[in-house]
Parts: sequence; structure tokens; C-alpha cells
Amino acid sequence: MNDGSAGFRARGEEAIGDLAQALLENPLFSQALGKALGAGERAAQAQKAALGALDVSSASDLERLNRRVRALSDRVEALEDELDATRRELARSSTSDSTSS
Repeated sequence: MNDGSAGFRARGEEAIGDLAQALLENPLFSQALGKALGAGERAAQAQKAALGALDVSSASDLERLNRRVRALSDRVEALEDELDATRRELARSSTSDSTSS
């Protein structure tokens, strides 16, 4: 890139920054943005309530269930490992008992 295009790019970025700042400082824009975000949140809550009324799980419910199942699976696997270790220890113990008799 030559120096002219770099200067042009810097001025463009500055202009975009100034525009964004002006929009954020504009009370009408801020109010409209707040209303739009609030409407989106209310729509999401209404959707979740409708799915609940239909007895359909939401994505967050399924993700929470998935995490719980994974945690349970990890615990079962740890118990299986402990059980295997206990069985090996008992087998070793019974082998040493029979050889010492």
C-alpha cells in the first residue's frame, strides 16, 4: 500500500469513528436502539414461554441437560475405574493368599 491510500484509510476510519460517536450521543438514536433491544429481549422471553407452554425444551434447557448428562457420564466412568482397580486388587490379594497357604 502506498502512503496516499494509508492516509485515505486513516481518514475513513476516523470518519466512521466520529459517526459512531455522534450516533451514540444522539438521544433519539439511543432511545430507538434501547427500544429495539428491549423488544428483542421481550420476543425471546415470549418465545421461551410459548415453548414452555407447548412443553418443548429451549436450546438452553437442552444444553444444561447435555452438561448434566456429561457430568454424570464422567462420574460413572470414574466409578467404573475405581471398581476395576478394586477387582484387580482383590484378584491380587486372593492370588497371594492362595500361594501363601
